[in-house]
Amino acid sequence: MEVNPNSQQSNGSSVAPNALGNVQRPGEYLRQIRIAQKRELNDAAKDLNMQVKTLTALEQDDYKALPEATFIKGYYRIYAKYLKVDATAIIQRFDEIYQNDTGLLPNHALNNSPIKIMGKLPGSNRDRNKKWLKRIVIALVVLLAVIAAVMTMQNMSSNQDASQEIAPAKSDVEVLNLDHSTAVSGDQLELEFGRPTSVHIVDSTGKVLATGRQASTVKLNGETPFQIRLDDASAVTLTLNNEKIALSPYTVNGKADFRLSR
Repeated sequence: MEVNPNSQQSNGSSVAPNALGNVQRPGEYLRQIRIAQKRELNDAAKDLNMQVKTLTALEQDDYKALPEATFIKGYYRIYAKYLKVDATAIIQRFDEIYQNDTGLLPNHALNNSPIKIMGKLPGSNRDRNKKWLKRIVIALVVLLAVIAAVMTMQNMSSNQDASQEIAPAKSDVEVLNLDHSTAVSGDQLELEFGRPTSVHIVDSTGKVLATGRQASTVKLNGETPFQIRLDDASAVTLTLNNEKIALSPYTVNGKADFRLSR
């Protein structure tokens, strides 16, 4: 037979009273109901998904071993419902004896909680997960926007480069031909361009025959030797008096600067 250390009266009977007596405590009352219904403490704890030590403290009215009053009231209501008894008188009796046992008000968790003074409790895991999910979504949106902007800029740059390559390159080269008599008696220099590049050509008399950026074929006449400078030698095909001239011997770092004579 179980013995309740809180019981102030004991008549040796396992029959539960119909309601709390004048001096009977809530936990003691529920314990007697459980015994009368022939329920084991361990089985009740398992059915209620509650730890045995918590249920024991509840039956012994050991409030110092239990959480705040709000939770204790909740335990009483759950336990009373499990035992199929009315919880109203139980909660009323608890409010009467809780302050005497602990020195705290039965509603201290709501009115005098230090947590409320300090601020709001942190959000639940679900709330935190929602916040992190929201942050991740925002970060992804920003990242996608940055990627889209970069790709747009790259496409615009590619289109500009393509249009520059496709569009006929305008020549700003200044070609200075000698007069007809000199042209017939001089040497003929011809340059064909695979892509635009800058040229500078002077003949032996010091006459500047061509200078500037060029993209189309140029035919020049002058007296050898010619002083020739090409910013991109690989883009130029050069002939002197219809004889092709190899530029590789004169090319350094892509540029050619040399004298050419027949």
